Amino acid sequence: MTSVALAFSGGLDTTVCVPLLKEEYGYDEVIGVNVDVGQPTEEFDEAEETAEALGLDIHVVDAKAEFADLCFDAVKANASYQGYPLGTALARPVIAEAILGVAEEQGCDAIAHGCTGKGNDQLRFEAVWRGSDLEVIAPVRELGLTREWEIDYAAEKDLPVEAGDGGVWSIDENIWSRAVEGGKLENPDYEPPEDIYEWTAEPEGETTIEVTFEAGVPVAVDGEAMDPVPLIQHLNEYAGGYGVGRTDVMEDRMLGLKVRENYEHPAATVLLTAHQALEDLVLTKNERSFKKGIEQEWSEKAYEGLVFAPVVDALNAFVDETQDVVTGTATVKVSGGDCRVVARDSEYAVYSEEMASFNTEDVAGIAQSDATGVAKYHGLQERLANDVKASVSKPELATDGAGETDASDADHE
Repeated sequence: MTSVALAFSGGLDTTVCVPLLKEEYGYDEVIGVNVDVGQPTEEFDEAEETAEALGLDIHVVDAKAEFADLCFDAVKANASYQGYPLGTALARPVIAEAILGVAEEQGCDAIAHGCTGKGNDQLRFEAVWRGSDLEVIAPVRELGLTREWEIDYAAEKDLPVEAGDGGVWSIDENIWSRAVEGGKLENPDYEPPEDIYEWTAEPEGETTIEVTFEAGVPVAVDGEAMDPVPLIQHLNEYAGGYGVGRTDVMEDRMLGLKVRENYEHPAATVLLTAHQALEDLVLTKNERSFKKGIEQEWSEKAYEGLVFAPVVDALNAFVDETQDVVTGTATVKVSGGDCRVVARDSEYAVYSEEMASFNTEDVAGIAQSDATGVAKYHGLQERLANDVKASVSKPELATDGAGETDASDADHE
């Protein structure tokens, strides 16, 4: 008997995939897999009900801890893509790994997803799965299915889905971010209504939040030690109450499509802001400058779903080396939807208040007058270049036709 593991959410796409995998692909058994990375409880309840109605065996894997660890790797790398903290992109490889684990445990012959051929998730899932010996199947993409066709097919088969649409908006939620797209949001000129937001309130009021880090990893909020998952959940609720963590962006997908996305990410905003501030205090100028390139590459690979790639291991090695000293606290003020640093402290600070003070005459035995020579040399090459350019006269361009070859002469050449 042949079997296939299906990434099953209970939505229209994955629901129609169940009979299609049997009818069109010839599999005897379909095993559904749902991975918990912090979605709302009702999503799992709905998936369970749909699976029961389909007679589908479903496995639910709790991967919140693994996902939170990856989110904190993203904090250490100050990861963002086109101006927003990565969320869905980080979750997909974790979900893919969990589904692959179930497929192998159950002895499946293949593994499938319900992604279309237009989005990023197909690539993120398959980047993980194609490293296995299992056949990878994408019915919606391979059969060229449209939303209208799926709705008609579901009605014909009496499948347990509601008109093929879970609501006005398409929403993807995990503990790190909440992404909203679709509907009228597809028009870049449309102003989103307040009701698309659930994690963030209308920006008002202000408070301060102190985050404690150990080796680059957040370990406490306002002096209270917390494990990763509850720490993230606490900041989502607390900072979100002040309107922090909203992004409206025109995002460039991997396949070249430009889409409008709206995100909520209160905890990510606070932690990334605080982490960057602490790094600014403890890292040298050269470390900070070089790390910018590392962060850009890390973020690009994460967006592509390639966090398990060898190059990311190498990038992480550099990041981890810098994080040994990223230990201390950073205090951010959240106000009117804004999040900014107001204080930072670390025993590893590359900073001396005495040296920086205008009331101190010398710096580590170096007199102020010693800087005169440096000041004389500073900008020397630029001044020399400007003098050279000013001293060289440029030839005047001919404007009267002089120098052109006479046509009569050209005839004899």
